[in-house]
Amino acid sequence: MNKLSRRSFITSSGAALATGLLSSCAADSTNQGLAAENPESGPADIDRQNRSHPSQGLSRENITITDIKVTPLSYVHDGEYLWRCGGLYVWKADAALVQVFTNQGIVGIAEGSPYRGPDKLKAYTDQYITPMLKGANVFDVDFLTNNQGHNHLAQGAWAGINNAIWDIIGKAKGQPVYKLLSNDPNPSNKVKIYASGGVSHAWYDHGDEDLIAEALRYKEAGYDTFKFRNGTSWKYSELTMDQYIPILERLRAAVGPDFKLVIEKFPWEYETILNELCPVLEELGFYWYEEPVPWNDPHALEKHLAINEAMPSVMVSGGESWWNRYQVKPFVDAGAMNIIQTDANLSGITEGWYIGQTIQEAGQLYCPHNWVGGLTTIANIHLVAGVPCGHMCELNQTYNPLKWEIFKEPYMIENGLLTIPDRPGYGVELIDDLEQRFPFEPGPYYKTNPVFEGLDLPIWWS
Repeated sequence: MNKLSRRSFITSSGAALATGLLSSCAADSTNQGLAAENPESGPADIDRQNRSHPSQGLSRENITITDIKVTPLSYVHDGEYLWRCGGLYVWKADAALVQVFTNQGIVGIAEGSPYRGPDKLKAYTDQYITPMLKGANVFDVDFLTNNQGHNHLAQGAWAGINNAIWDIIGKAKGQPVYKLLSNDPNPSNKVKIYASGGVSHAWYDHGDEDLIAEALRYKEAGYDTFKFRNGTSWKYSELTMDQYIPILERLRAAVGPDFKLVIEKFPWEYETILNELCPVLEELGFYWYEEPVPWNDPHALEKHLAINEAMPSVMVSGGESWWNRYQVKPFVDAGAMNIIQTDANLSGITEGWYIGQTIQEAGQLYCPHNWVGGLTTIANIHLVAGVPCGHMCELNQTYNPLKWEIFKEPYMIENGLLTIPDRPGYGVELIDDLEQRFPFEPGPYYKTNPVFEGLDLPIWWS
C-alpha cells in the first residue's frame, strides 16, 4: 500500500496554498472599522488580503433586524430506529430553524445546534437575543453575534443567529456566502463530501458483516471516504481489541487500498490506543483518527500529540465541541491535531472564519462536524468553501428528511462532490408546509437500546 506521510501531505498542501493565500490570514490591525459606508461598492471591492474580520469592506446598507423567529422541528421515525451506537437508540431527528427578518423584506435562515434542544434555543432567543438585536444593522454581524455564548445553550442560540444574518448579507449583495468569506476572488463551488455513518452495526448481530457492507455501499455510490463509529456496546457483546483489529483488516481488504477510512472516538484506555490501535491504523493506511482522547481531558493536548506521532501517515482530528479559535490554536500550533472539526452551529460563520484563518496559519485542515440536518449543512458547506484550509465536509448518511426535504431545491451531490448553487446567500428556499410536515416532538432524541433494557450499561459508550 502506498502511503503519503501526513506531515508531507500537510506541508506540501500548505505550501501550495500559502503562495497566494496564507498572507490573507494576517489581520490588518490598522483597519478595524465596521462595514464601509459606501453604497456603490460591492463584494468585488473587498481587500481580501487584509481583512481583520470577515464582513470588513462590505458596503453598508440600511438593512436592520425587525424580528427573529426560532421554529423547533422534528422528524419522528416510523420504524425501529434512525441509528444506534453504544447503548444509544435514536428515534427522532430535530432541527431548530432560525429566521431573521429585516426592514427590507430579506429573511435569513439557518440554525444553531439542535442538540442544545430546539425548544430551549427558542426560549433563550425570545428572552435574550431578539430584544437585544431588534433595530441592529445586519452588517455589524461580526460584532453583534460573534462568540456571545458562555454556556452550551447560548453557544447554539447565538451561532444560529450569526449564520442566518450571513444569509441575509449574501442575499443583499447578490452573492453566495462562501464568495464573501473567501480570500480567493474565484473560489470553487465544489465541496468534497465524506460519508459519515457506522451507527447501525450491532456486535450482537453480525456487526462485522454489516460494517463492511455499509462501506462498500458508499464506495459504490461514488464516495471515497467513510467514517464509522464503534458499533453497539462492546461490554454487552464482550468485544475486545484483539477481536476488533481483524475486523478492521477485513474492512480494509474489502474496500481496497485507496478508499479512505476514518475511525471515530471511543473510550479505550490511552495505553491501548497508543500501543495496540495506532500501529494497526498506521499499517492499514487509515486517513484520520477522530478525537481519540476527550478534548476536556487535562492532558488532551499531550496525549493527542503522542498519538499523532505514533502514526506518521494517519492524521488526527477533533474539536467538534469547540466554538472559538482560542480552543483550536494550541492544538494546531503543536501539531496535536491535523484536522479541526468545529461546527458552524456552535461557532457561527463569523467565528468559523476566524477558526479557518487560525488553522491555515498552522498549516492544518478544516473539516467540520456536520451530523444533523440541512440547516446546519448549508452553513458548514459555505465555511469549507470560504476558508483557505477547507478540506471536506461530513454528511450524515442516516435517513433524516430534515437534511434535504426541507428545501425547494436542495444542494446537488454527485460522486462525493457537493455543488453550491450560484445563488445569493446560502442559495436555498424552505418548502411552504415545513411546520406541518415536521411538527416538533419534545423530549430527548434518544432512548436506551431495547436489547440492553434492565442492564447496568451506559447509554453513550460502553
